[in-house]
Amino acid sequence: MSTWRLDSVFSPASIAVVGGSPRERSAGRAVMRNLHASGFAGRIGWVTPRYREIDGIATVRRLRELGWVPDLAVITAPPAVVPALVEEAAALGVAAAVLLTAESDAAAREAFHARIVRAARPRGMRILGPHCLGIVSTHARLNASIAAGTPQPGELALVSESSAIAAALIEWGTSRSVGFSKVVSLGDALDVDFADLLDYLATDPRTRSILLYVERIGDARKFMSAARAAARAKPVVVVKSARPQPPQSIAEIGLRALAPSEAVHAAAFRRAGLLQVDALDDLFAAAETLGTLRTFPGRRLAILGNGGGVGVLAAQQLQRLGGTLAPLSDGTVQALDGLLQGGWSRDNPVDIVVDADGARYATAVEALLDDPGNDALLVVNVPTALSPPTESAQALVDALARRKGAAARKPVFAVWLSSDPQAQAVLHRAQLPSYTTETEAVHGFMHLVRYREAQQALMETPPSLPADFTVDAAAARALVQAAVARGEVQLDPQATARILAAYGLPYEAPLPAADPDAAVEAAMPLLAATRTVAVKIDSPDIAHKSVVDGVRLNLASAGAVRDAAADVPRLARERRPDARIRGVTVQAMVDRPHARELIAAIADDPVFGPVIVFGRGGTAVRVVDDLALALPPLDLRLAHELIGRTRVARRLKAHRNQPAADERAIALALVKLAQLAADVPEIRQMSLNPLLADAAGAVAVDARILVGPVDALHKGRGHPRFAIFPYPSEWERTITLDSGQPAFVRPVRPEDDELFREFFTHVTDEDLRLRFFQSVKHFSHEFIARLTQMDYARSIALLALDGSGAMLGAVRLHADANYQAGEYGILVRSDLKGQGLGRQLMTIMIEVAGWLGLQEVEGQVLRQNRGMLAMCAQLGFAMQPDPDDPALMIVRLPVGAGPGPHPPA
Repeated sequence: MSTWRLDSVFSPASIAVVGGSPRERSAGRAVMRNLHASGFAGRIGWVTPRYREIDGIATVRRLRELGWVPDLAVITAPPAVVPALVEEAAALGVAAAVLLTAESDAAAREAFHARIVRAARPRGMRILGPHCLGIVSTHARLNASIAAGTPQPGELALVSESSAIAAALIEWGTSRSVGFSKVVSLGDALDVDFADLLDYLATDPRTRSILLYVERIGDARKFMSAARAAARAKPVVVVKSARPQPPQSIAEIGLRALAPSEAVHAAAFRRAGLLQVDALDDLFAAAETLGTLRTFPGRRLAILGNGGGVGVLAAQQLQRLGGTLAPLSDGTVQALDGLLQGGWSRDNPVDIVVDADGARYATAVEALLDDPGNDALLVVNVPTALSPPTESAQALVDALARRKGAAARKPVFAVWLSSDPQAQAVLHRAQLPSYTTETEAVHGFMHLVRYREAQQALMETPPSLPADFTVDAAAARALVQAAVARGEVQLDPQATARILAAYGLPYEAPLPAADPDAAVEAAMPLLAATRTVAVKIDSPDIAHKSVVDGVRLNLASAGAVRDAAADVPRLARERRPDARIRGVTVQAMVDRPHARELIAAIADDPVFGPVIVFGRGGTAVRVVDDLALALPPLDLRLAHELIGRTRVARRLKAHRNQPAADERAIALALVKLAQLAADVPEIRQMSLNPLLADAAGAVAVDARILVGPVDALHKGRGHPRFAIFPYPSEWERTITLDSGQPAFVRPVRPEDDELFREFFTHVTDEDLRLRFFQSVKHFSHEFIARLTQMDYARSIALLALDGSGAMLGAVRLHADANYQAGEYGILVRSDLKGQGLGRQLMTIMIEVAGWLGLQEVEGQVLRQNRGMLAMCAQLGFAMQPDPDDPALMIVRLPVGAGPGPHPPA
């Protein structure tokens, strides 16, 4: 449902509190007190069957006795009657309900939830909770919660799964003068969830930054789509509660253990552009920073203080977190020498000595702000008898008030190691972020740095895939589906080798041997070519061959092969009598003396689905614990970034007599694994371990693929388990222009940057103005990125290419958060007008709208754009003037489920 009716939650015109008593600890009474204390100006009613009035406020026995229908109902009644109250409210037409109480009995909770959903959903009533703190919307003067107080208005929004965390952050904000725009606790998130609120807050003009406290995520694809959209609009900071994992032995570790839940969540947050912090302390620091500062370019920090020790600690923390200690320019050193008359550190951190007064602080602050060699300033004050904290704070504020130009844009962080409330009040009135320790301040600085860098990464254009990047998805799909139909869980070595070959993944394929004679026969050609061989156990039930001593390496003779082929199955039967033993496999040894042992894998997460794993490989993969994770799909940029997050990445570089490994070949293998995961959803887990990499490329020595059936309801919808909707190849097709010229239509890819740049050179200034409603002279990278980087779950752009690969035109459709309407845009080359390209692209776009499940397509068209208006009329669009802009026409077309592929799951 997404943002549907959430305005009734955050900006209701009327509220009914349902439940309550004169008891001091009554939840309904607490909500009513907070409503009045916050100054809510709308209509308020109180519903409780046992009392005629409470605290002098008249009550009614039932909602229908109010005589009016509230926008929002806040239900605090006992769980036994909550479903009936929800049903009554929905029947009356109440838009939304906040449920503070919940069913405590685990056995009864599922039925409790089901009754609420059955009552609310058919009538479109939104449910927040149950088991939540309530809702706070400060700019609407609304506190419909059981929080201890009302936070002051601000630009931070907080969404917490935990009521206790939400309440703690409200209290923390009050003590630090940090304001909030919205505070929401989700509780059981029966209806309204993180994705809904991210979609709503992303466009909320009162919210500049969003804080999330996450315990669990329900619909991963919905969450990722909303999170990516929100993170592009404003900073989103998340802390994820971690659940301790029981220790596992090597024998118990499967591919899923390569991707622990917390690591998968971290990979998802990173991919969405969210800034993850480790603990509530960091979330508080982020709140302090984001509540007062905006992002800035650079990561060079200047540190100023009247105590050398604290400055040094701050510098150490900065370097530990990956920041840069800014060098002092010669001009700044000379200026401070003249202004401070010696007695200072003459280096960064700038120590102006313990007796620094306000004037010395102001002098140093102004000099450092004028230094172009730093990007931000951290100011520390250690209270002494000779350095009064309030005087120093006022001097800092006055110095900042005088700054101009570039100095005025630099962020300043304050650490006042004083409990003096007057000093803190001075800093808070000036809206300076203030921290209790230098560690918090440095973390706050790095939060902004990392957020900006994450935004830049989202806008980066990936390198193009090589021209020979071809895969045989049909062959791989047939092999896997046949195995699933036979009830197999693990593919046999021959099918595994054929799948790797279909995706161009180099692999030393094993040869099957049912007995020692067959093993010798398979090994002889390899031994004759002076290659040693390996003999390995062949069993669909033994995941880790080394656990049963099921591997023999570097065998150089027929006798050694025969002995191994007899010994390996014998040991396997002794140690795993329950396992099915097919025999052994014989495999040529790979002789690469400078190769690094890596692992590349597809793991399976119950929330986010397939996950790509990369890191240090071999038998000790979990002991070394050098793994990085990423959500597919991947491009080459994301694959290189995944490699770079491991320690083994340093070992891939050239070292002494060891040449550098072919990192591009490794990245390409990761991209192919991600593509395989997208093409064949029946693949549940897969590992290439070890994957040997050196200057000659990468080759897999051992491979394993686990498979399983796909829910029939999800077939045909891209990938049923991908958290990020993959490239929708279903929409690739060939069309013919009126001139007879063929054109290939496909969805836009992130690497299409140069295609768009070249395309725009064939579009006149007038046509650009008609498309973008303004003259466009410069196509920045950010401008192009918005056109090429798609979230296919809610938007799609299709471009048409001629036989040479040149772009002829493009159409795009972006669905609203509720998947009701989609806004389109279209542009074709100016020299191709009149050839039917625009009409055909529009027709395909209308099919896409049906595929997305939209009810209508709409667009804004300049009245001067007669060609577009004529085409819309031919396609059946209704047209009317835009009530907000007389220069525009609004065009709308109802659509149903189109004839194209199924909509995204």
